[in-house]
Amino acid sequence: MRELFRKFAQITSQVVGSSWAFILAVAVIATWAVTGPMFHYSDTWQLVINTGTTIITFLMVFLIQNTQNRDARALHLKLDEVIRAMRNAHNEMISIEHLSDEELETLAEHYEKVRMECEERRKRRKSKV
Repeated sequence: MRELFRKFAQITSQVVGSSWAFILAVAVIATWAVTGPMFHYSDTWQLVINTGTTIITFLMVFLIQNTQNRDARALHLKLDEVIRAMRNAHNEMISIEHLSDEELETLAEHYEKVRMECEERRKRRKSKV
């Protein structure tokens, strides 16, 4: 079931992200707008587009989230491999996406200090030249 959903989500995200899907959506909206006078701009006429777009949006949220989760996971695994393969890289950076928010904040503060120290060294070298 999981594999079936993965394939469905992947194919659907590719189709929905195409220019043809956008053109189809514009055509549906245009058709709906043109039929307004025919239905005297009734509440039912308005409800059709509201209900349709709400349902599609609700379902697309899950498909988009699934696709983003997969892409993020693949990206993290690729980055982990690059870190592991580099001789001077800090291997403790592998899988840091699993750290708590507090641990990530501490790590960010550490690297901000490293960045500032590098900037200071660069300024000192420029002033000597």
